[in-house]
Amino acid sequence: MITKSILLASLVPALLLGGCMGTENRGLESIHQPVVSRSDYALDLGVSGGALASGEQQRLAGWMNAMRLGYGDRVAIDDPAGEGPAAHGDVAAVVASYGLLLSDDAPVTPASVTPGSIRVVVSRMRAQVPHCPDWSRNATNEFESNTSSNFGCAINSNLAAMIANPADLVRGKEGAETTDTAASYKAIDTYRKKAPTGAGSLAAATPGGK
Repeated sequence: MITKSILLASLVPALLLGGCMGTENRGLESIHQPVVSRSDYALDLGVSGGALASGEQQRLAGWMNAMRLGYGDRVAIDDPAGEGPAAHGDVAAVVASYGLLLSDDAPVTPASVTPGSIRVVVSRMRAQVPHCPDWSRNATNEFESNTSSNFGCAINSNLAAMIANPADLVRGKEGAETTDTAASYKAIDTYRKKAPTGAGSLAAATPGGK
């Protein structure tokens, strides 16, 4: 009996401590916030006579197609030696087919550009919420007024997954310098002029549903 009492007494603090372990979230704003990371992908293209060498434009198009280039991606040209002034236009034409424009600033890449070539760099942002889902804290033994350890994981993970350009989470888009009242009023005017769906008379019903 004495042995059992000692064992139970030693387990009680451990059980209480176990109930208080896990992620602490004592505010109304979740600690699980989207984190934006950037990855750079580079492709070196041969240059001949200042323009892209034969077949390089097709190789670039295939590479971008494989990457599923789209909105939110930034494309830049790294040409420190000025090898291909006309090649910039060739690259811009391929990029334009994806609805994008060339960026003026090229990110720094680990290796130097080989002479006789230019480097096309695609920068892609990705947003995710680390450590989610998080069920590390036992909510049944909560004595410190914490919200659930998983609080905020669902809504912020959905936000990170749905945003078209993750860079907007870092810095929002700047508004237009001018305000077009006609554009802002158009939606309101359409709503006001739209006839209510129940404005017409009810259709006469016949037996048998015909």
